[in-house]
Amino acid sequence: MSEHHVLDHVDQYLQLGRDYDCSDVHLATAYPPAWRRFGQLSPIWEDHPPLSAPDAERLARSFLGEKEWNRLQEHGDVDFAYSNAAGRYRASVVKQRLGYDMVFRIINTSIRTMEEIGLPMEHILPLTRYQNGLILVTGSVGSGKSTTLAALIDFINRDRDDHILTLEDPIEYVFDSKGCHVNQREVHKHTDSFARALRGALREDPDVIMVGEMRDLETIQLALTAAETGHLVLGTLHTGNAPRTLDRVLDVFPTDQRGQIRIMVSESLRGILSQQLVPRADGTGRVMAMELLVNSPAVANCIREGKTFMLPGVMQTGKNVGMVTMDESLRKLYIQGLITQQEAMYRSEDKNQMRDFFKS
Repeated sequence: MSEHHVLDHVDQYLQLGRDYDCSDVHLATAYPPAWRRFGQLSPIWEDHPPLSAPDAERLARSFLGEKEWNRLQEHGDVDFAYSNAAGRYRASVVKQRLGYDMVFRIINTSIRTMEEIGLPMEHILPLTRYQNGLILVTGSVGSGKSTTLAALIDFINRDRDDHILTLEDPIEYVFDSKGCHVNQREVHKHTDSFARALRGALREDPDVIMVGEMRDLETIQLALTAAETGHLVLGTLHTGNAPRTLDRVLDVFPTDQRGQIRIMVSESLRGILSQQLVPRADGTGRVMAMELLVNSPAVANCIREGKTFMLPGVMQTGKNVGMVTMDESLRKLYIQGLITQQEAMYRSEDKNQMRDFFKS
């Protein structure tokens, strides 16, 4: 038995996670306490014994309110925004065969600016100044979408004097009204679903709407309608690049509606920002690789005709409006010495082209 004993409260593990710059903390039955640092999941202490079922239950009870505990007993899982003196977390607790598992995403409460994240200001700034249309931020889980979205909203908040409404699950960054009046609603806490919240939102006369996640037909449909009727809509999807994002949006609709939806998307889309966080070559964290698609006449044409496979080619000729493909972004990071050849290769879309680039 190692000298590590199980701590009394979840907050003590979360504090360690914050101190060591982690994105997530995992406390699961039959595993030692673990954290995710710079994308890698590993035990917090090498020699810590696995948590027993009673330990995990005690830790779950240490932070769950009565309402959450009851929901966990009834449904077998609970997701909510947890806060303590140190900050806020996206907490998820599930009941599984061996006992309880808890995962906490540490929410970084200080909003980073677009410059700090390294977004190409000159090309993204014009997107934020539209009065209507759709801006999508996409990427896999943990690729920094929330951080980018918060930076965009924070910029709009300071740049415009409008009404911003955010629909989130849960609320992550808290925005104080600056130039804009900002309302934040938490799905499940203040409303049932994204679709319902979005339908309600349209009656509250917002200028800018941020939809945390566009995961079903109804939400996507409402977001498109809102974008068409004079709202600037910012949303996220779990897709890897711009062409796949468009396919994902179009594929949720029944076949007979697709022609009409393609026209709607081609007219209302402003831009798609796809991102991934790549481990740095020197092992000191991660760096963002970013694809940017800006809706030009050529792009709109591809969407209307359903030829999303032609988009990478179109993007390569759209440099003047800031278009960049994921592969170009990866090559640039490699040339700057920030990422390894192996990472660039592994994350590339067109493996043959990337292979040729490394041979030359």
